[in-house]
Amino acid sequence: MSTSESSQTGHALVEFSLYGIFPEEDVSSRQILGQDLAPARESLAAAKAKLESDIHKINEETAPDVNQWVANAKSVEDDINKSRSWANDIVRRSQAPDVSGKTIQEAADKVEFLRREVEYNQQVRHALRSIKLVNELLDQVEQARDERRILESLHLLERSWAALDAIPVSKSCRVMKLLDLRAFELKSASHDAFNRVWDSLIQVDTETQKIGIFESREDEQMTLTDAVVGLKAYKELDQRMALLWHSVDGAIVGPRTNIDAPELPRVQTEDSCLSLNGVADKTITTLFSDLDQVMTYLSERLPEELVYSLSNVMMPDLIPRIVGTWLDTAVPTSLQDMDGFQQLTEAVKAFCSRLESLKFSGFDELQEWVDDAPKVWLSKCRETALDSVRIKLSQGLGKSKEVERVETQTVSRSEGKELAANGVAPPNDDDDWGAAWDDGEGNAKDDTNTKPESNEDDGTDAWGWGDDDAAEEQPQAQPEQPLAGPPAEEDPSEAWGWGEEDATEPTPEVVAQKVIHSSKTQSREVTLKETYNISSMPAPVLALVSAVLEDAASLIGSDGNPMATAAAGLFSLPTLVLAMFRAVSPYYYALNAGGNMFLYNDAIYLAERLSDVSKDWKTREDLTPRAIAMLRLDNDIKALQSFAARAYSSEMSTQRTVLRDLMGGSQNLLQQDGLDASDLEAQVDNATSHVRAMAAIWSTILSKSAWSQAVGSLVDTIASKLVADVMDLAGIGQDEAFNIASLIARITELDDLFLPPDAAKDAIPATAEYASSWLRLKYLSEVLQSNLQDVRYLWMESELSLYFTVDEVVELIGLSFVDNARTREVVKEIEAHPHPLSSK
Repeated sequence: MSTSESSQTGHALVEFSLYGIFPEEDVSSRQILGQDLAPARESLAAAKAKLESDIHKINEETAPDVNQWVANAKSVEDDINKSRSWANDIVRRSQAPDVSGKTIQEAADKVEFLRREVEYNQQVRHALRSIKLVNELLDQVEQARDERRILESLHLLERSWAALDAIPVSKSCRVMKLLDLRAFELKSASHDAFNRVWDSLIQVDTETQKIGIFESREDEQMTLTDAVVGLKAYKELDQRMALLWHSVDGAIVGPRTNIDAPELPRVQTEDSCLSLNGVADKTITTLFSDLDQVMTYLSERLPEELVYSLSNVMMPDLIPRIVGTWLDTAVPTSLQDMDGFQQLTEAVKAFCSRLESLKFSGFDELQEWVDDAPKVWLSKCRETALDSVRIKLSQGLGKSKEVERVETQTVSRSEGKELAANGVAPPNDDDDWGAAWDDGEGNAKDDTNTKPESNEDDGTDAWGWGDDDAAEEQPQAQPEQPLAGPPAEEDPSEAWGWGEEDATEPTPEVVAQKVIHSSKTQSREVTLKETYNISSMPAPVLALVSAVLEDAASLIGSDGNPMATAAAGLFSLPTLVLAMFRAVSPYYYALNAGGNMFLYNDAIYLAERLSDVSKDWKTREDLTPRAIAMLRLDNDIKALQSFAARAYSSEMSTQRTVLRDLMGGSQNLLQQDGLDASDLEAQVDNATSHVRAMAAIWSTILSKSAWSQAVGSLVDTIASKLVADVMDLAGIGQDEAFNIASLIARITELDDLFLPPDAAKDAIPATAEYASSWLRLKYLSEVLQSNLQDVRYLWMESELSLYFTVDEVVELIGLSFVDNARTREVVKEIEAHPHPLSSK
């Protein structure tokens, strides 16, 4: 084996001996000879020497720790010996337990007692020192108070409160109660002293209306600046400023800003005091000048912190007073005084700037007022306009006024005669108005039911030609409609009679074309005139609307006017005025007899005049295109027309309800229990009397044609009610037929309401033209008083078929006559000729 292999063997032995590392396979599998052991021993010897050297070195390095460990081990050994000794002593003492336990307990109790005594004495000593400190502080407070060193006394009092709270003694202890009582008394005394000093620094005399504010006084050590500290100490800063403001307001500001006072005093500063003296005018500039003196005086003499607190309570009271009672009342309601209003806004701006420079705050409302001057002016205009409408209405309708309605229409000959008979004349009221239509033909009956219209918009709708009561029985004859004719009670379209003609009849347009085309002598273009009455309300409303529109137009045309931004709002003001009229007027008009009819006339008149205003406005050359475009009255005119329709509808609905109630209501008039013929006659008389009463009232309000239609609607209500009640009977005897005919005779006495003025004895009433059931009622009376042959004649030869259907006549025959061969023969003949007049 070579030397290197011998050294590897020795190295492997050393590694295995020291670290337990097993040699590699090539070394461990190697055969070891005797001569190989010598190098191995040398390697082991070298490793041993190195190991001993390392141990020695470690011992030298850890010698102090080892010595310490030895010392600790010895100490532990001593402790073990002591413990062994104590254990032996315990064993020894355990042989006499009573004596040893008592002694130990006594010693422990004594130690605990002494500990508590020491602790208690320490607490007493600390409490006594604290009490002494508080008492000394209170003595110092009292001394400072007596020497009027108020600010120092407050500081000392604050220290005493803190020290008092730090005393470790219950508050229920007597000494603590005494200290609390003394501290409270000193606080009250100091507060009284503070009040005396405060009153000497700030003097307000409400009776003499004089204010004096001083920074200091010769006999007082506290200044007004020091007083702020005192107010904070007592937490009375805001409260004291509120009291100061109320005092200043009562002495100076209140009397000066009382706009309702007969005379206003002037504010002046004299001898460092603020007072009222002399007489001031009621202009805004003078007011602001006096208030400037007040604000300057307060700002210069009060510390800034007090001024800030004073603003918080003063401005919310003063500014609304200035705005509400001075500025708002000075705002003009038209453009005539606009120069003065501009001066007013400049004065307000200057006053706001002055308040800001004086360190006052809280006047945002005043600043907003001047910034929104156009809006303020517009609001004043709106408020004044609406209030004027309400006030005018509250004063009553006033004296009525007769007005004319004039319009050009193309009418037929028969209608011209009817218009003349009803008092509707051309503006010149020609004597040959009625004669102009008379061409010698005596019978114009066929033309009486014709309503002239044309395909063009000739304004006939504005006259209201058509049937008034579309909800009632469909009329067989179309009555002539008045100028400014009343609208329908339910649907506005029904006011013109649209959809009411029989399917076999031509539409109104076709009728008009036929009449005009057939002969030029059959129709004629005329200018019609009719008068009716309005109350005193439309005039001021129209004047107000016109004034507002003129102001708005002036603003549109003016350059640089600060109020120009309010022009659009002014153009919308008429809508609000008319809305106020529509909202409030029903209540006030209802207080007058016939008020709803006055309201109807007034609303129609307003709509017509506003329509004229709108037309004239568009043709004016003195207006700018923008001003012309901004006028929008069309919706308001339509709203007034609808409002008039509702007023008329409400009145007619109410009166018809009254009449139906007088005629038995929902019950059959002829079948009411316990009523004899005289009772029925009384009910009918009451109903006709009510019609006559309303006719008398409406005659002083409505035009002749409108009156005829309205009264005719009431007459028609009575007639249709009685006809319906008769048709609802189960049978009609001879006596009952006589009584019904008697009732009908009483009702037909209303014919005299529809006689032409200065009518001859043989004049024919126009009742049937306005009451669609009138001839139906009269023919019913004829049928009830006729025999079977007469009924046949009325149907076959007369005009009964125009007002009753076949079924209705057959039903009447069945109610009035015995069922026999003759009756059945007549009925069969009538049924065989449903339209007997058409064959003639």
